[in-house]
Formats: sequence, structure tokens, C-alpha cells
Amino acid sequence: MAIMEIGGRQITVDDEGYLVSMDDWNEKIACALAEQEGIDELTDDRMAIIRFMRDYYKQYNYFPILGSVCLHVHQPDKCVKQEFMHPLKAWKIAGLPKPPDVVLAYLNYGQVPT
Repeated sequence: MAIMEIGGRQITVDDEGYLVSMDDWNEKIACALAEQEGIDELTDDRMAIIRFMRDYYKQYNYFPILGSVCLHVHQPDKCVKQEFMHPLKAWKIAGLPKPPDVVLAYLNYGQVPT
């Protein structure tokens, strides 16, 4: 675990940079997390993706299907990859907990391990 100081607040992240408590998240935190992930600016399109991911996770407690993210935020197919290079960057910037291994395997390798 590591402590980040952002805007006068101390935020705890795990060893991979995921927020320990998603309640610590706000847009300043998102900007700091984005910077750590090599994302210079959180544009309106990027923030729409991040907000949708947060709302989806709060409602379903799971990672959304990437195509549905783009559909719901009215952006082109594969918008998450276009805006963030990898969906896990968006997930991390959204302040959500590390996804389970099955989701990581699917996102990293395109398939669930057997």
C-alpha cells in the first residue's frame, strides 16, 4: 500500500495504483491518477467514460462490457481503447478496485483462462 497526497488529502492506493477506497475519488484524484498512467488531460469524452464506468460499477459491482460503455456515452466503438490505450487505465482512473483475475485475463489476453 502507498499513500498519495493530492489536493491536501492523503489517499491510499494498492501496490498497482488502484484506490483502496473508491469513496476517496473525485475529479482531482482522477487527474492525479491519469497523470500516473501517462494520460495528460481528462477531456470531456474521457470523463464521460470514467463516470459511466463508476456508475456501472456502483450499480452492478462489475466491470462493464466495453462496447456498452461507448454506446452509453455516445462515442465511437472502441472508444475506451482510443481514449485510454487500455481499459484498465480508465478503470484505475475511475477509482475502482482492481478487477478480478477473470476480467484481467479477458482484457489482457482476449480470453478467459481455462
